[in-house]
This record gives sequence, structure tokens and C-alpha cells, in this order.
Amino acid sequence: MKPGLLNLPGERDLIAQIRARVPANPSWLTVGIGDDAAVVHPERGALEILTTDALIEEIHFDRRFSSPADIGWKALAVNLSDVAAMGGTPRLALLSLGLPASMESHEIDSLLDGFLALAAEARVALAGGNITRSPGPLIVDVTVTGFARPRHVLTRSGARAGDDLYVTGEIGAASAGLRWLQRRSDARRDEAAFAACAARHRRPEPRVRIGALLGRNRAASACMDLSDGLADGVRQIAEASGVGARLDAAAIPIPEAARTVFALEGTDPVISAVAGGDDYELLFAVPRRWRGRLATVLRQGRGVPVTRIGELTREPGVWLARDGATEPLPGGFVHF
Repeated sequence: MKPGLLNLPGERDLIAQIRARVPANPSWLTVGIGDDAAVVHPERGALEILTTDALIEEIHFDRRFSSPADIGWKALAVNLSDVAAMGGTPRLALLSLGLPASMESHEIDSLLDGFLALAAEARVALAGGNITRSPGPLIVDVTVTGFARPRHVLTRSGARAGDDLYVTGEIGAASAGLRWLQRRSDARRDEAAFAACAARHRRPEPRVRIGALLGRNRAASACMDLSDGLADGVRQIAEASGVGARLDAAAIPIPEAARTVFALEGTDPVISAVAGGDDYELLFAVPRRWRGRLATVLRQGRGVPVTRIGELTREPGVWLARDGATEPLPGGFVHF
């Protein structure tokens, strides 16, 4: 981690403070925080996986609803989810902070608390980054590298017609959680029935183990993470693989609390759930002849729920089947 443009007293002290909190470098990390760049030994016989995502205040998080620790956790989680979707194992992270003048020292400490808690859980080393001034919002920019053996890498384009579609966890919880928080005058006091949805927005759980298992066991023909919603993910896999898709609305795992939030807003719970973003679950395709491999993944997945929600088809288009009728699948979250 090197100095940036933050021309405030104590910048070097802040870097030293961060360095003091980071665990000792693993053997493969030769040079970590403190130099102009990190130096690492590559994983022998593996391909490197690299991803980056920036979280920007009032776009990706709202400090009225998310604590600094939540923000630090989420900034790492969204990147770990990308590595998981590629069938990889995350290895190291770079953390860059664009700090507004209103940011206080204890808030930076708290942000680091959340980041390092998830890093320890995922066995990811913080190898460096940057600190700079932001003239406006808080910006948390993270890069993560991981690795996978050449035959274990997953992409969006490997699926074929007839493959079954599966999803981890639940769909729509994070989107419903954010909507619930926005409706509350005191966002930190969630009613018990909706607390889990709010938690999914604040601290998504990247499916690191399931992603790596899908790759190692060669159980999936295609995979991606659901940052912009299930509908977007299905469309992306279908287009990349040159197939169509049909989802069973009754099979999509939507928590009852999320259905309640969407219904209170007067929106269709299924459509709202599949179109909402921030789930960071994994969507993946499995050829039927590979179901035995998937069973191995599920046995080793430590209880993460996985649900079959549909299949890929020869006919073009992405469709939602419910109540004996078929309708077009809605679009997902759009950034621009």
C-alpha cells in the first residue's frame, strides 16, 4: 500500500496502522504492504484469475444503512464472488480508498474491520493498495487475484441446450432488504422478520467454496455471479452460450420476507426478485450426465442450498413459466 494524493497529516501513519493490523505475509507473498508494488510467487501449474470492482457511496451503498464495517466486507465480497464464478480460489487482494474529508479515523478502522474479517474467512492476503483524497463520495476499490487449474476454469459460454440451471442460496433478499431499509425512518432497527434481508444487502456471502468445488469437480458447464440479478445472469449465460432458457417461477428460491416487501410496494414478488441485483449468488448450468459430479459438490458444500430453477433450450429467448403460462423474463439491473 503506497501513499496517494491525500495531503493530510497522518497519511503515512494511517498506512502504518493498516500494515500493523494485517497478518504476516504468507510464504508466497514476497513483498507486501509498504513498497510500490506487491511481489508474489505464482501458483504452480495454475492460471491466474484477476478481477476488480469499485464501490461508490450513494451508488453501491448508503452510509445511513451500512456501517463502515459493512462497506469493507461488501467491497471484498463482490470481488470474491467474481473469482468463485470462474471456478477459482481467491488468493490476494489490493485495497484502494478514496476518502472524503468527512471520513473519521474510527470509521476507517471499522471499514478495515469488515474487510479483514472476510479476508480471514476466505484466506485472502491483503497485499497492498492505495490511499487518496476523494472530493466527494467515499470510494472503496478492490482488486482480487485467484487461481484455478487450466481445466477447472468456468466461463459463461460453455453451456448447451438441455443443461439444467441451478442457483445457490436465495434470490431477491438483498434487493428487498435495501427497499425495506429505505422505507424505515430508523434503518438500523430492522424488524426481526426482515433482518435477514437487510443483512444480505449489507454483507453478501460470496459462495467461494461452492465456486471452487464446481471448478475442481468439473460439475458445471457455465457459471456467473448474480451481481445484477437472476434475470440478467440467465440472459448473459444464454447469449454467451448461444442457447435459450426457461425458468420455473415456482422453483425460484425467494424468501417469504422478500415476497412481503415486494407485495407491500405493490410489485410482483417474482418479477421484483429476479430483476433485483446485489444477490451475489452463483448461477450455473449442469449437463444432466454430470449430476453425479454436482452431488459431490453438494456433499462438500457445507450446507449451502442449491436449487434447480430451469433449463437451457434450443429455442432462442429467455422465458419464465408460471401458472401454466409463459412470459418473457424481465431485464436485470442496468448501470447506465
